[in-house]
Amino acid sequence: MDSSANPYSSINERYGRLLSCSAPCDGVDFEGFLAAAEGQARFYWENRNGDVAFAGAGTAVELMAWGAERFDKIVNYARELFEGAQVEAEGNPLTGPRLMGGFAFRSDFTPDNTWSIYSPAFFALPHYQLVKDGDTMWLTINTQIPPEESPAPLIPDVLAALKQKIAQLKAADWVKVEERQSALIGIDYPMSYPVWQEMITDATGRIRAGALRKVVLARAAELRFNRPVHLLPILRHLAAHYPDCHRFLFEPRPRYAFYGASPELLASTRGRELDTMALAGSAARGDTHEADRRLGDALLASAKERLEHEIVVEKICHRLRPLTKSLEIDPPGLLKLSNIQHINTPIHGTLKRRTGILPLVEALHPTPALGGDPRRDALRLIRELEPIPRGWYGAPVGWIDSNLDGQFAVAIRSAVAQEARAWVYAGAGIVADSVPQREWEETELKFRPMLDAHKAR
Repeated sequence: MDSSANPYSSINERYGRLLSCSAPCDGVDFEGFLAAAEGQARFYWENRNGDVAFAGAGTAVELMAWGAERFDKIVNYARELFEGAQVEAEGNPLTGPRLMGGFAFRSDFTPDNTWSIYSPAFFALPHYQLVKDGDTMWLTINTQIPPEESPAPLIPDVLAALKQKIAQLKAADWVKVEERQSALIGIDYPMSYPVWQEMITDATGRIRAGALRKVVLARAAELRFNRPVHLLPILRHLAAHYPDCHRFLFEPRPRYAFYGASPELLASTRGRELDTMALAGSAARGDTHEADRRLGDALLASAKERLEHEIVVEKICHRLRPLTKSLEIDPPGLLKLSNIQHINTPIHGTLKRRTGILPLVEALHPTPALGGDPRRDALRLIRELEPIPRGWYGAPVGWIDSNLDGQFAVAIRSAVAQEARAWVYAGAGIVADSVPQREWEETELKFRPMLDAHKAR
């Protein structure tokens, strides 16, 4: 349901009061839970260190918002939803109700054919929600009751339904379902190299003229398959090859999915504690340990790459200082992934007050790592030069808990699928001395994780 269609109607009036009940479910297979939900709405998030993962099946509540106030609208909708909720979580905060979703790159985004079901802000509360916390598994059911009705008499029946669902999941033979892999039959690149070269030359000319310091420009590849894209083998490949990334799936309608493996944390909050990172500057990995070390050293020593990175650090800290009591900036280092390495600066902070995650997401998005600097000028240039809309590429994707805390990644190394087609995206940071051929090669490198995942059998 469009939660901004009638701003005078409350969430509880439209959906009812939220009742959320949880039970331990050790023995349920995490991937099997997602496999059993094929044909329904599905959601997935796994931290880069793999210690905590969430999955959802079905939809209890949908929240959408448009316009420049989309962040504030989602905050207000989520606050109302959770303040009126009855939560039976048995003392484990990870089992509580959790909205999953994200935002488009631009607030004025209009859905096109590729992004036909996505609004500028779109979150879903799963009907069933599974959490893996180390070796412990919990299943939560989220449902609605009339606002005036007492939840106490209903809780035994809800818990009984939850236990029945756990028994079904434990008995399911999900492996047979998941062996049907779709085959990649073609790749098209809408942008040719001459068009890219002209775009980069235009951007560097404006940067040298002083119009802006940096802009991030992107291109896409369209993948065609012999049948609807089968998502779980792709997620399995990403987990195996990119464990240092945040993996996600947002599939609010069956066979319409946004998914990926992002190395870039936009923001994470827990109470007044904040974590983020500056990730910009890229190089390939070496074939040997010595070659890899040389490439990493050259990346850290590159004036062009360090400038690109320092702009990101500077602007992230500038945007956070009004919201924080203190900021701790770690020394820059290398984040090494299987096919690429980046300059990475972790940043930690203490908030002046408990604001939840979304004010931080709004303040940071887009960082110069995906937009540019100055932000307004870079966004204007992106709109002018890029021939296809970004949709949710490069935008915040993540989750929000009942305290309005959460965790969001920048949706790079991502793809959007519709039935038997998928589109993958890759961008490069452009500064004054960027060379079109080198930036083209960088996007080729950044395409590789998602292309390889879609080719895996």
